[in-house]
Amino acid sequence: MIARLYRAATILGGPAIRFYLQRRLARGKEDPARFAERLGRSTHPRPPGPLLWCHGASVGETLGALPLLERLARERPRIRLLVTSGTRTAATMLAERLPAGAIHAFVPVDRPAWVRRFLDHWRPDAAIWMESELWPNLLAETADRRVPMVLANGRLSARSHRNWRLLPGFARSVVGRFSLVLVPDAVQADRFRSLGAPDVRVVGNLKAAAVPSAPAAAELAALRATLSGRSCWIAASTHPGEDEIVLAAHASLRQLWPELLLVLVPRHAERGPAVADLAATAGLPFVRRSEHRPIDAATAVYVGDTMGEMALYLGLADIVLVAGSFDVGRGGHNPLEPAWSGAAILHGPDMANFAGLAQRMAEAGAAERVAGVEELAVAVGRLLADPAERARRAAAAAVIAAEEAGALDRALAALAPLLDRLDPEGPPDART
Repeated sequence: MIARLYRAATILGGPAIRFYLQRRLARGKEDPARFAERLGRSTHPRPPGPLLWCHGASVGETLGALPLLERLARERPRIRLLVTSGTRTAATMLAERLPAGAIHAFVPVDRPAWVRRFLDHWRPDAAIWMESELWPNLLAETADRRVPMVLANGRLSARSHRNWRLLPGFARSVVGRFSLVLVPDAVQADRFRSLGAPDVRVVGNLKAAAVPSAPAAAELAALRATLSGRSCWIAASTHPGEDEIVLAAHASLRQLWPELLLVLVPRHAERGPAVADLAATAGLPFVRRSEHRPIDAATAVYVGDTMGEMALYLGLADIVLVAGSFDVGRGGHNPLEPAWSGAAILHGPDMANFAGLAQRMAEAGAAERVAGVEELAVAVGRLLADPAERARRAAAAAVIAAEEAGALDRALAALAPLLDRLDPEGPPDART
């Protein structure tokens, strides 16, 4: 019943959906040159041969898919790759980083007519959906064409899982369409099995396979030089409501460490001015990286309001707060990137998106949970005062990151039967 109501709403709501998309276009959130793709009108021809379609909603999902796509392009060159996303930021990133021969398209908005138009053009032979953006019409239309579908890096927050369980029939009609669900940990496996997924396998977190690129050595050295030996810590990927917590903790810490620098990186770079205003209100002199002004002795907060430079920011400090975790309904961000960087990791109370990984890191002493301004300030202060403890935690986090890096091999092994159907000859080096 819910599925039918949703389908009817997306059919009858065409004018409202078009108005919404036009508003997005006017605000620069849609690409005017490729806007037709959001309506299912493709601007690229379908390549010949078997086509594997991979969908990631935005930057996080598509970054997580890149290691898998690179391996597929190298090991299964006869399978052509179509990659879809829904945001301009992800499209820009993919234009620079997709493997040779892969095609990017914007995913159509989830109206039946637009979805059918998209599928009629591309005729995918198999589909891999990344993480948790599950559009009912797109799933149903793809399944009706008997296209095998896999959910990779499947992830549901505790709240999303509770909401799905309130609609068991609808949940089963969505997740039950996947022939295979690959999840990062046992917590996620239990959630998907409870919703009716028929084949769920724990392979680890595919984002762990995306070992972060090292920052440009010269740029990192120049930025470090501006610190003049000052200690600093990082709050990575903050959301509204978290910046105030971080800034209050930093103000408290500077009473004992007056030269301490905070690198505050909002999840969305366009929030830079708002974050800077909060720093000013807290009486903390700031510099915004997007304004290309240098850090000086008076700078208390360095606002990292640029895209694609997280590795550079992480290269500055030994203490990293993983944001999205302070009861803002985000479920926490991936702690593996700071683990690769060699940092001691802190996070807030809500790491539901990475519950299994957060538990492993806590048990290994690689990460610490903090709640609120006072606990955050105390934890950062303790780590600042104890370099040996910082190093021990960083080493423990690096071990877990290395263990998780095997997720890509395990995922490819699970995908092998599907890939063999698309490419019976197998990888070139496997042929005799």
